[in-house]
Amino acid sequence: MTKEFDLFIIGGGINGCGIARDAAGRGLSVGLAEMDDLASATSSASTKLFHGGLRYLEYFEVRLVREALIERETLLRAMPHISWPMRFVLPYHKDMRFESTTPTSKLLNAVMPWTKGRRPAWLIRLGLFLYDNLGGRKILPATKTLDLTAAPEGKPLQSKFAKAYEYSDCWVEDSRLVVLNARDAQQRGAEILTRTKVIGATRHADHWEITVQDHSGTKVIRAKMLVNAAGPWVGDLIHGPLDLDSRDNVRLVRGSHIVTKRLYDHDKCYFFQGADGRIIFAIPYERDFTLIGTTDADHADPSSPPVCTDEERDYLINFANQYFEQQIAAEDVVWTYSGVRPLHDDGAENASAATRDYTLKADTTGGAFVLNIFGGKITTYRKLAESAMKHITDHCGVDRTDWTAGVPLPGGDFEVGCFDALVSKLEIEFPYLTHDHAYRLVRAYGTEAFDILSGSKTFDDLGTDCGETLTEREVVWLIEKEFARTAEDIVWRRSKLGLRLTADQIAELDDWVRERVSV
Repeated sequence: MTKEFDLFIIGGGINGCGIARDAAGRGLSVGLAEMDDLASATSSASTKLFHGGLRYLEYFEVRLVREALIERETLLRAMPHISWPMRFVLPYHKDMRFESTTPTSKLLNAVMPWTKGRRPAWLIRLGLFLYDNLGGRKILPATKTLDLTAAPEGKPLQSKFAKAYEYSDCWVEDSRLVVLNARDAQQRGAEILTRTKVIGATRHADHWEITVQDHSGTKVIRAKMLVNAAGPWVGDLIHGPLDLDSRDNVRLVRGSHIVTKRLYDHDKCYFFQGADGRIIFAIPYERDFTLIGTTDADHADPSSPPVCTDEERDYLINFANQYFEQQIAAEDVVWTYSGVRPLHDDGAENASAATRDYTLKADTTGGAFVLNIFGGKITTYRKLAESAMKHITDHCGVDRTDWTAGVPLPGGDFEVGCFDALVSKLEIEFPYLTHDHAYRLVRAYGTEAFDILSGSKTFDDLGTDCGETLTEREVVWLIEKEFARTAEDIVWRRSKLGLRLTADQIAELDDWVRERVSV
């Protein structure tokens, strides 16, 4: 029997899962197909920030920045377990330069040519003033100036940096954000089909017939409306299975990151500006590491897996070494990752200048409704979903009321600022837990950590010890509740325990998982 949905979504990244959640919450019957694991591409390879995008002000992307700044606090309230406030330290020196192609750089060079492409301190402070005030900030503290010669934030840096600006943004566990949106969508009635690839689609006047393939074979799904949220493959679908008459193209931009052992003791992020005008972040990561990124490079083919090249790795190392007193080298890198941003091709001169704003293109001219999704930032995924639903509700006449703002994701039903209290509560209720174990569980699952541990009296009650506090009880939860099907899903997307587990431990876990699920 052919399955039928009001709305079928192709792509299990943050855009697809965000739209699925919003649509299911409005009463639509929703199906979603992801050809691999949820968040297996771009949405698990971000710099993992809820941020307005300070540098986008130089491109005059004021609407995008304002929307993202407003969203930071909306999202914090909905997921205080997987997102939290972070302070960013921007060291200043007089030789900082613009990227030469930015509109601000061109304007300043025209009216103040003596600056010779440098970023003056007053302009940075003006940008931070706008950053503080564009989004109606209520939770996050404002910008302040630091004396790096006396402040602890100056200790890891070279002595030439005497002054810095400190401002607010937020961190988010990107791949967990995707999974929790998918779980919430499923709880509201959506059907989430992972490891299910769309291999064909036929458009009729009032519906689509979509052919999908999974481990059991092929099947046909019928849907009144279709959303193409395939990320890097959005263009391939437009010109392939969907066979749309569209001139819209996607620009693939690769962003690579490196991870080192922890380079400094405090919990703040550094915002570094390079001689080439680009910026990178150095961010406290998984308690014992430092994350450095990102690069911007055009990526030719979505079927070619993105990897951090040696050149990109060395670029990030050399960039960071212009700031840190203790120099790092290639042997200090413990992990790298890379993702491809599927941006709408706006004809920008280079990858860094291509817009990060999202573009939605609805098409009803050839029959049934289809919406193609280009670009977007993880910070604005919820607003993108609302924008997508405006197109969808205009077409089908269902509930137009936006509802997701402030509605917590699974495990996020506690107040911002109460994380430590929740960890303490978990330790009291389950006294056999170490602090690190309790902390990790609350960071991942919030209030649902209590459900995972329910009924246990000792650590042995949690079943097989998989290493680094990962237990059989948690693995079963990830399989049954969070769509995990392999060890890679668990140790690199549902968590980052891959940084701590040995290759043998991961292989043993993979064997255990595959015995219990069909992939």
